[in-house]
Amino acid sequence: MQDLTLIANMAEIIGVIIVIGGLLFAMLQTRQFRQQRREMAAIELLRFFGSPRFADAYRTILQMPEGMSAAEIRSAEPELERSAMLIGTTMENIGVMTYQRIVPFMVVNNLVGSSTVILWRKLEKWVGGLREEMGEPYAFEWFQWLADRLADDHGDPRPAYEAHKDWKPARLTPEL
Repeated sequence: MQDLTLIANMAEIIGVIIVIGGLLFAMLQTRQFRQQRREMAAIELLRFFGSPRFADAYRTILQMPEGMSAAEIRSAEPELERSAMLIGTTMENIGVMTYQRIVPFMVVNNLVGSSTVILWRKLEKWVGGLREEMGEPYAFEWFQWLADRLADDHGDPRPAYEAHKDWKPARLTPEL
């Protein structure tokens, strides 16, 4: 009888250990899944920014003077408004993904931080005009939110090539 009680107690202890181990494993898997999802989102962002269509739109907006109104952009040339719309919708999506923490703020800041702030300065008056014309204060709200957050970030003000010039890889072996 005593042996049977000992075996039952040991089985109960082993069961608890298995449940705790399972919970720990599930937590690790969840963390790994979230990290993998963030990395995939960052890769997709990078892929999109590398597309010729985005690069052309980016170049077009960078070359336009700051402070052009919606009417001025519309009358300038059709490509300018198409570029503004592509930049605006792209930054809108990135803003939402950043807010929802799908893509970490640091990754967004490193990938497009200063560019987003510059693009917002170029397109702010255009967005304001669109909001007025449509009577829609929510137009490109996440683009503005993202630009404001990135402008507020007072991390290292130096460019990456200066701020991280002493960076070394974690390991020097070729395998992942």
